[in-house]
Amino acid sequence: MTGPEQLTDWWQGLRWRDDRGDTSIQMAIIFPFVLLATIAVIQASMWFYARQIALTAAREGLTAARAYQSSPAEGTAQAQDVLRRTAGDSLRGYRVAATSDGQRVRVQVSGTALSMIPGVPGLQITQSASGPLERWTVPGE
Repeated sequence: MTGPEQLTDWWQGLRWRDDRGDTSIQMAIIFPFVLLATIAVIQASMWFYARQIALTAAREGLTAARAYQSSPAEGTAQAQDVLRRTAGDSLRGYRVAATSDGQRVRVQVSGTALSMIPGVPGLQITQSASGPLERWTVPGE
Protein backbone atom coordinates (compact mmCIF):
# COMPACT_ATOMS: atom_id res chain seq x y z
CA MET A 1 0.00 0.00 0.00
CA THR A 2 1.21 3.37 -0.92
CA GLY A 3 -0.01 6.90 -0.93
CA PRO A 4 -3.75 7.60 -0.51
CA GLU A 5 -4.72 4.04 0.47
CA GLN A 6 -2.29 4.07 3.37
CA LEU A 7 -3.55 7.50 4.48
CA THR A 8 -7.19 6.28 4.32
CA ASP A 9 -6.41 3.21 6.44
CA TRP A 10 -4.56 5.37 8.96
CA TRP A 11 -7.49 7.85 9.15
CA GLN A 12 -10.12 5.11 9.64
CA GLY A 13 -8.05 3.53 12.40
CA LEU A 14 -7.65 6.90 14.09
CA ARG A 15 -11.37 7.61 13.81
CA TRP A 16 -12.32 4.33 15.49
CA ARG A 17 -9.91 4.94 18.33
CA ASP A 18 -11.24 8.48 18.92
CA ASP A 19 -14.93 7.36 19.11
CA ARG A 20 -14.40 5.29 22.22
CA GLY A 21 -16.35 6.77 25.16
CA ASP A 22 -18.60 8.98 23.03
CA THR A 23 -21.72 7.14 24.18
CA SER A 24 -20.84 7.67 27.82
CA ILE A 25 -20.34 11.38 27.26
CA GLN A 26 -23.60 11.64 25.31
CA MET A 27 -25.48 9.88 28.11
CA ALA A 28 -23.87 12.13 30.73
CA ILE A 29 -25.13 15.15 28.79
CA ILE A 30 -28.61 13.83 27.95
CA PHE A 31 -29.49 11.96 31.18
CA PRO A 32 -30.07 15.07 33.38
CA PHE A 33 -32.58 16.37 30.83
CA VAL A 34 -34.38 13.02 30.71
CA LEU A 35 -34.47 12.95 34.53
CA LEU A 36 -35.76 16.53 34.66
CA ALA A 37 -38.49 15.75 32.12
CA THR A 38 -39.55 12.68 34.10
CA ILE A 39 -39.77 14.64 37.36
CA ALA A 40 -41.73 17.40 35.57
CA VAL A 41 -44.28 14.89 34.25
CA ILE A 42 -44.70 13.29 37.69
CA GLN A 43 -45.01 16.72 39.37
CA ALA A 44 -47.64 17.83 36.83
CA SER A 45 -49.58 14.61 37.44
CA MET A 46 -49.49 15.15 41.20
CA TRP A 47 -50.67 18.76 40.75
CA PHE A 48 -53.54 17.63 38.52
CA TYR A 49 -54.54 14.90 40.98
CA ALA A 50 -54.55 17.37 43.89
CA ARG A 51 -56.72 19.75 41.80
CA GLN A 52 -59.20 16.95 41.19
CA ILE A 53 -59.36 16.14 44.91
CA ALA A 54 -60.02 19.81 45.74
CA LEU A 55 -62.66 20.13 43.02
CA THR A 56 -64.43 16.96 44.16
CA ALA A 57 -64.51 18.22 47.75
CA ALA A 58 -65.85 21.61 46.60
CA ARG A 59 -68.60 19.95 44.54
CA GLU A 60 -69.60 17.64 47.38
CA GLY A 61 -69.65 20.59 49.77
CA LEU A 62 -71.79 22.55 47.31
CA THR A 63 -74.27 19.70 47.05
CA ALA A 64 -74.64 19.64 50.83
CA ALA A 65 -74.75 23.45 51.22
CA ARG A 66 -77.35 24.13 48.54
CA ALA A 67 -79.83 21.50 49.71
CA TYR A 68 -83.20 22.73 50.97
CA GLN A 69 -82.92 24.30 54.46
CA SER A 70 -79.19 23.66 54.56
CA SER A 71 -76.43 26.10 55.47
CA PRO A 72 -72.94 26.93 54.24
CA ALA A 73 -71.59 25.35 57.45
CA GLU A 74 -72.99 21.99 56.35
CA GLY A 75 -71.23 22.42 53.01
CA THR A 76 -67.96 23.18 54.77
CA ALA A 77 -68.35 20.10 56.97
CA GLN A 78 -69.10 17.87 53.97
CA ALA A 79 -66.12 19.19 51.99
CA GLN A 80 -63.80 18.67 54.97
CA ASP A 81 -65.11 15.14 55.38
CA VAL A 82 -64.36 14.39 51.72
CA LEU A 83 -60.88 15.84 52.10
CA ARG A 84 -60.20 13.78 55.24
CA ARG A 85 -61.11 10.63 53.34
CA THR A 86 -59.37 11.34 50.02
CA ALA A 87 -56.61 13.96 50.31
CA GLY A 88 -53.93 11.96 52.12
CA ASP A 89 -50.55 13.48 51.30
CA SER A 90 -51.66 14.63 47.85
CA LEU A 91 -53.31 17.83 49.11
CA ARG A 92 -51.73 19.39 52.18
CA GLY A 93 -52.79 22.29 54.37
CA TYR A 94 -56.24 22.40 52.87
CA ARG A 95 -58.79 25.03 53.82
CA VAL A 96 -62.51 25.12 53.08
CA ALA A 97 -64.70 28.22 52.96
CA ALA A 98 -68.40 28.33 52.12
CA THR A 99 -70.31 31.56 51.59
CA SER A 100 -73.88 32.40 50.68
CA ASP A 101 -75.65 35.58 49.62
CA GLY A 102 -79.15 34.16 50.10
CA GLN A 103 -79.51 33.24 46.42
CA ARG A 104 -76.30 31.36 45.63
CA VAL A 105 -73.78 29.41 47.65
CA ARG A 106 -70.07 29.03 46.90
CA VAL A 107 -67.65 26.48 48.36
CA GLN A 108 -63.93 27.07 47.90
CA VAL A 109 -61.20 24.55 48.68
CA SER A 110 -57.54 25.53 48.65
CA GLY A 111 -54.34 23.78 49.60
CA THR A 112 -50.90 22.78 48.44
CA ALA A 113 -49.99 19.93 46.10
CA LEU A 114 -47.21 17.60 47.20
CA SER A 115 -43.79 18.54 45.79
CA MET A 116 -41.37 16.02 44.29
CA ILE A 117 -38.35 18.16 45.12
CA PRO A 118 -37.36 18.18 48.81
CA GLY A 119 -37.27 21.64 50.33
CA VAL A 120 -39.35 23.17 47.53
CA PRO A 121 -42.92 24.04 48.51
CA GLY A 122 -45.69 22.54 46.41
CA LEU A 123 -47.95 24.42 44.04
CA GLN A 124 -50.94 26.27 45.48
CA ILE A 125 -54.34 24.97 44.43
CA THR A 126 -57.71 26.68 44.66
CA GLN A 127 -60.90 25.11 43.37
CA SER A 128 -64.45 26.29 43.87
CA ALA A 129 -67.99 25.33 43.02
CA SER A 130 -71.09 27.50 43.17
CA GLY A 131 -74.77 27.12 42.51
CA PRO A 132 -78.21 28.43 43.42
CA LEU A 133 -79.76 27.58 46.77
CA GLU A 134 -82.66 25.19 46.61
CA ARG A 135 -85.89 26.73 47.87
CA TRP A 136 -89.58 26.11 47.51
CA THR A 137 -91.41 28.45 45.20
CA VAL A 138 -95.03 28.78 44.23
CA PRO A 139 -95.70 28.76 40.49
CA GLY A 140 -96.76 32.17 39.22
CA GLU A 141 -95.38 34.15 42.14
